[in-house]
Amino acid sequence: MAAQDGSEGLGMETEENLQSESEVLSEDAGKGDGAGTEQASLTDGESSSPQALAVSNGDDSDEGKEMVEVKIIWNKNKYDLKIPLDGTGAKLKEKIHTLTGLPPAMQKVMYKGLLPEDKTLREIKVTNGAKIMVVGSTINDVLAVNTPKEVIQQEVKAEENKKEPLCRQKQHRKVLDKGKPEDVMPSIKGTKERLPTVPLSGMYNKSGGKVRLTFKLEQDQLWIGTKERTEKIPMGSIKNVVTEPIEGHEDYHMMAFQLGPTEASQYWVYWVPAQYVDAIKDTVLGKWQYF
Repeated sequence: MAAQDGSEGLGMETEENLQSESEVLSEDAGKGDGAGTEQASLTDGESSSPQALAVSNGDDSDEGKEMVEVKIIWNKNKYDLKIPLDGTGAKLKEKIHTLTGLPPAMQKVMYKGLLPEDKTLREIKVTNGAKIMVVGSTINDVLAVNTPKEVIQQEVKAEENKKEPLCRQKQHRKVLDKGKPEDVMPSIKGTKERLPTVPLSGMYNKSGGKVRLTFKLEQDQLWIGTKERTEKIPMGSIKNVVTEPIEGHEDYHMMAFQLGPTEASQYWVYWVPAQYVDAIKDTVLGKWQYF
């Protein structure tokens, strides 16, 4: 009986010890879960810090979504970005703004062509590791470029003022060095006169040959006559007229009629009497204020 009682007592004690040990283990396991949960919480906190967001852009709203990892290349910089595969191009631009500071409106995003804002990355078949090119300038960059605009304009103007006068340029000098033609028409400096009823004659062209100008107002034509031939030019086809006084002979001008879209089409005439210069320009360019 004693042995039986001892046996029963031992059985009860063992049962109690097992139950106690089980409770301790459960309690330790609970602590372990708590530590794991705390560690996981810390890990999550680190990955969701602002710095990490700038790289991975992971947030609570992306949980459970299929993600795709891409590389953003902008201004020689590379950024790794993780974004939902079902996100749109517009959403991608917002993420790029977070990474680079480049406003969405100023971005050109390239992936197999210009990336559409209204389609998802899945629809345009963006895959893991895809390289996405971004072109654009930040507002600060734009302001930095535009700020010295007035300074540049002043420099350009100063440079233009330094330009050599036309009459000193080699291409014109070879004609002007021949001197004033003996049969050139008289000139009157400082006055403006209407075109004469006779052709303007006694002038040189760029090759140094004699040339005369006849203004056929009834036909709206300018006749440029040389010893070889006469060119009949519609006044409406003349794009511009350039004039400049001849140094040392300011009562005469050198004059170019631009017959085509570029300056290469200019027809030069030298020793034009100064009193007719304004009338010629107004007539050819259709102002007609002298008639």
